[in-house]
Amino acid sequence: MNTKRTSVLVILSAAIAICIAMVVGRPACEPTSSAIVQAADLETAAEAVRSVGGEITHELEIIRAVGTRLSHQQLERLRRADPELTVYVDSPVAVAAKPVRMEATVYPRAVWAGLLHDEGITGEGVTIAVLDTGAMSHVVLNKTTSGLWRHIAQYDAILNQVLASLAIADTGPQSGVGIFTNDEAGHGSHVASIAVSSEEQVSRSDEYDGVAPDAFLVTVKAFDANGQGTYSDVIRGINWIVQNKDVYGIKVLNCSFSAEVRSHYWDDPLNQAIMAAWQAGIVVVASAGNTGPEPMTIGVPGNNPYVITVGAMTDNYTPYDSVDDSLASFSSAGPTYEGFVKPDVLAPGGHLRGMMQTGTTLTVEHPEFFFGSNYFVMSGTSQAAAVVSGVVALMLQVEPTLAPDDVKCRLMSTAQPRTDSGSQNGVASYSILQQGAGLVHAWDAAYSTDYGCVNNGLEVANDLLGIEHYGGRVNQAPDGTFYLMDPNDDEGDGDYVLEGDGYTWTGAYFWNDGWVWSDAYFWNDAYFWNDAYLWNDAYFWNDAYFWNDAYFWNDTLVEPLAVNVWVPQE
Repeated sequence: MNTKRTSVLVILSAAIAICIAMVVGRPACEPTSSAIVQAADLETAAEAVRSVGGEITHELEIIRAVGTRLSHQQLERLRRADPELTVYVDSPVAVAAKPVRMEATVYPRAVWAGLLHDEGITGEGVTIAVLDTGAMSHVVLNKTTSGLWRHIAQYDAILNQVLASLAIADTGPQSGVGIFTNDEAGHGSHVASIAVSSEEQVSRSDEYDGVAPDAFLVTVKAFDANGQGTYSDVIRGINWIVQNKDVYGIKVLNCSFSAEVRSHYWDDPLNQAIMAAWQAGIVVVASAGNTGPEPMTIGVPGNNPYVITVGAMTDNYTPYDSVDDSLASFSSAGPTYEGFVKPDVLAPGGHLRGMMQTGTTLTVEHPEFFFGSNYFVMSGTSQAAAVVSGVVALMLQVEPTLAPDDVKCRLMSTAQPRTDSGSQNGVASYSILQQGAGLVHAWDAAYSTDYGCVNNGLEVANDLLGIEHYGGRVNQAPDGTFYLMDPNDDEGDGDYVLEGDGYTWTGAYFWNDGWVWSDAYFWNDAYFWNDAYLWNDAYFWNDAYFWNDAYFWNDTLVEPLAVNVWVPQE
């Protein structure tokens, strides 16, 4: 084994396989656990597993790791082989949405994407990869508004099998259609249709159900019929996306799922894969999670400081009247444990209509939300993330060379925070820890010229190499209030309290009728919340926010990660 320090991460899943003795008198076969082993490179990780007789199940080159099955004895031998071994607990992750009642929100118009559709900006030439439960085969998902085949690939990360593949040529996808599997859960189809459906809206023939109705679509299946997945399969899906980004022109990755935070963002292998995708030039859009509205509830990978993390708002079933719009009660809030403001932006996430075939898990369990013709209504930050993925495709059609940081900058700098219209100074109705920069504005973001306003001080290459890690500027005072640290204020008098007037986490949670989305409110320079600095221990989090011993990756915990709860009907 390499004599240099080798960081090996072993991630144990909750699933334990029991085998029975085949010969009388021989001890029963030892139970095995699935694991991820990470080292300086993939070959070193594989060699370490083979040296103890373990089985390699996944090659996860994106994080220099292999998925394995190891017995308890093999795991102990692997630990003893290198005293600096780090052991991490693996758990399944789950998609983030729950069905809610009534008819769909007109979400493209709600984020001003319809204005771009009127100008012919429909996401043409941009590929969105949806990492989820798969996708159904339907004309509005498979073809663009002009009838061009655009569902160009489907990869099953669970089976490690490409199910359909159509490489992109200069004139569009090549002829020939692969065999696409059904989406047994239904969630992936719903998310994909919000982003790209080419179905025309009933009210107007020049408006569409999808935010980017002419974008290309790649679907990656990493979750089962119940919306459950494992770190190994999800990371293998991301690995495939990065390896094939140039083949299919993938520029956007939609991650409408969330898992419980168990470590610093840089120590989580799923986040490592997400950072590698961002470094490769893919814009990653992640759901905030559905465990809000309490602070510090952002899940993985939404807690990743690099990516675009999306919270949810709802129109309260009045899509053409913004006065009563409100933050969705389930939308997770920041800060992250490292002090970063999350979510970054909001998008519609209440009662959105999307495609789903009959017989899926969701339609069987919630038939009251299924409206014939393959339409289903759901709520969640999963749906909000899909809206933003579509908006990003529109932005990249307008300016294809934008880097991920530039896309995030323009989305945030043009977003519209919810403000108190009766306030002379435009006090925000919600803390930036609940709404981030505010509701995305597709038209403004597409034509913005802003650069360099986010992720300042973050170096993803150094982060991935473990050279340095970063913290945000949110801290917690001894009295429990959150505040934004002023980097130029050594005494602390210039810090900005994030609770108090207009920033409470208490009963005044919903916006009053007098509050509107407004252009009048802009954060001043001190509110550039995405600036970062090297992580240190100067955060005063309440002890309740620390991971207890059972949640450290280097323990042998095998319980599953907490999945996103079903959101309330609203």
